[in-house]
Amino acid sequence: MRVVSLVPSLTEAVAVSVPGVLVGATDWCTHPVGLDVTRIGGTKNPKVERILDLAPDLVIANEEENRAPDLAALRAAGVEVLVTEVRDVPQALRELDRVLTACGGRTRPRWLDEAEETWTARPAPDRRTTAVVPIWRRPWMVLGRDTFAGDVLARLGVDHVYAAHEDRYPRIPLEELRAAAPDVVVLPDEPYRFTADDGPEAFPGLPCALVSGRHLTWYGPSLAKAPQVLGAALRAALR
Repeated sequence: MRVVSLVPSLTEAVAVSVPGVLVGATDWCTHPVGLDVTRIGGTKNPKVERILDLAPDLVIANEEENRAPDLAALRAAGVEVLVTEVRDVPQALRELDRVLTACGGRTRPRWLDEAEETWTARPAPDRRTTAVVPIWRRPWMVLGRDTFAGDVLARLGVDHVYAAHEDRYPRIPLEELRAAAPDVVVLPDEPYRFTADDGPEAFPGLPCALVSGRHLTWYGPSLAKAPQVLGAALRAALR
C-alpha cells in the first residue's frame, strides 16, 4: 500500500499502526514526531499534482478538514479517496477502524482497544460544568453544534454554551462570550494557538483552562489519554 493522508490525526493513527504505508502527509501532520514522508501542502490547500506524483493507492481525508474540490480532482485523476466523518467519540472509533483496515492493517492496534475501553468504561460525571470553547480569535469563533470536540467535553462533564447553535463553528462577539458567564473558558492550542499570554486576558474574572488541542480535537492514539490530560487541565482551572 501507498497512502497519502490529508488529516493530521489520521496520519498519526496510520503511521503508528501500519508502519511504512504512508508516503505523503500535510504540513500540519506533526505526529508522530520525526515522520519522514513527502509533505503535500495544507489540509485546505493540498498540492494535488504532488500527491499524484506519489502514485498513492489511497488518499485518506475528512469531510470537515478537507475541501470537496480537491478530493474531486484526485478522484478524477483515478485515485481512490476514503473520506471520514467524525462528529462524536463512538463514530471516531468506528472510522479509525475503517481507515486502518483500508490501509492494510491486519490486526486492531492496542491503542485503539485502549481508547475504546477508556471512553466506554467512564462513569457518568458527578457534576456538570458550563464552558465557552473558542477555537479562533480575530474574529472570535467557538464550538457550536455537532462537533467531535464538543462530544469529548460533554463526556467529561463539560457542556459548552453554544452546543445548540445552528452553526457548527459560529462567530460570536467577545462581549457575548463574556456575558454568557460560563464556569470555565476552554482555550485549546489549536487550530488557534491560545497561550497563557494570548487568550485568558480577554476573559477577565473567568477561569480559563489551557488545553491540548491534540487531545481535544484529534481522533487517533491521543484518544486513549485524552480524558486524563483534559481532565487535569480542567480541574486545575476550576480550583
